[in-house]
Amino acid sequence: MSITLHSLVPNKGARTKKVRVGRGLGSGIGKTAGRGTKGQRSRSGGRNKLRLKGMKQMLLGFPKQRGFTSLAAKSVTLPLARLEALKEGTVIDLKALKAAGIVSRSARSAKIVGSGTVAKKLTLKGIAASAGAKAAIEKAGGKITN
Repeated sequence: MSITLHSLVPNKGARTKKVRVGRGLGSGIGKTAGRGTKGQRSRSGGRNKLRLKGMKQMLLGFPKQRGFTSLAAKSVTLPLARLEALKEGTVIDLKALKAAGIVSRSARSAKIVGSGTVAKKLTLKGIAASAGAKAAIEKAGGKITN
């Protein structure tokens, strides 16, 4: 059966009827119409003037914590042992680490840390390394380039 304009039907539950509130006690949503009892918010037009307006009120609404938190992604730190998953002699850059699934695709930079040992000869390109990791990689015959 082909799909034509007259045969299109929305999915089950995609369209729900609007609930008419305040239509008597028998409706289940009558009397106070789901607004609770009394108070400014229960009245018609009650929520209208609750919002603070203006620049000062906006500034007062911000959190009062000191300092700054950058939204930019931080450098991903990897232990030296994670490089064992890669083949010997490969040039390891951020692209290769992403392809191997060692770092997430959203990572912007990576740093190798740790003072363990590496059995493979690896070449790091454009990846930072701690002093201990650098010594271990060079001891195995690898090198680090920028």
